Amino acid sequence: MFKYILFDLDGTLTDPEIGITNGVMYALEKFGIKVNDRKELLCFIGPPLIDSFTQFYGMSHEDALQAIVYYREFFGVTGIYENEVYNGIEEVLATLKEQGKKLILATSKPEKYANIILEHFGLLKYFDCVVGATFDGSLNYKSDIVRVALERGQVDDITKAVMIGDRHHDINGGKANKLATIGVLYGFGSMEEFKECGADYVAETPADILRIINAQE
Repeated sequence: MFKYILFDLDGTLTDPEIGITNGVMYALEKFGIKVNDRKELLCFIGPPLIDSFTQFYGMSHEDALQAIVYYREFFGVTGIYENEVYNGIEEVLATLKEQGKKLILATSKPEKYANIILEHFGLLKYFDCVVGATFDGSLNYKSDIVRVALERGQVDDITKAVMIGDRHHDINGGKANKLATIGVLYGFGSMEEFKECGADYVAETPADILRIINAQE
């Protein structure tokens, strides 16, 4: 039986495409790079920004850090609200709380931003614990974020915990901490991605999350 439910944020609870891609475009323009199709930037949704700027645009570590500063100039004011909750998500969270589950957020987005987004959309009340990345990069990768979330959330039995997310980073982060995992297909991942990283379950819709969790009772 799953008692502790860990959720990713971007691509799992909310669709952040517009805000994140606008923030990345803003940052890239500071380096003289213009992007005409925001779909090229969907790869930025999920992994730490430092990795994305270095991997996808060949930036040095120093330039990538500066790009993050530019990104946050935009995202912290405007992009953070260019976001929307997936249909059915609030019903899932409300039902899980009614069932007595402990809900924990484990996101690679900075914790400050995560709290603002959850509060803005009226979702913060469902969570017992919110853990995100730090601005200084000391807590950045999903496996570490999940580990801290388990500690802060006072998870005393990891066999009763499950990590839910839309990308392989979420699944790998859960597996690194010996958790069961659920990949969601309505976000930015794919069935092929979940097969490759070995997700235990796959949910096509938010309602499927409930069905998977309740099937373990």
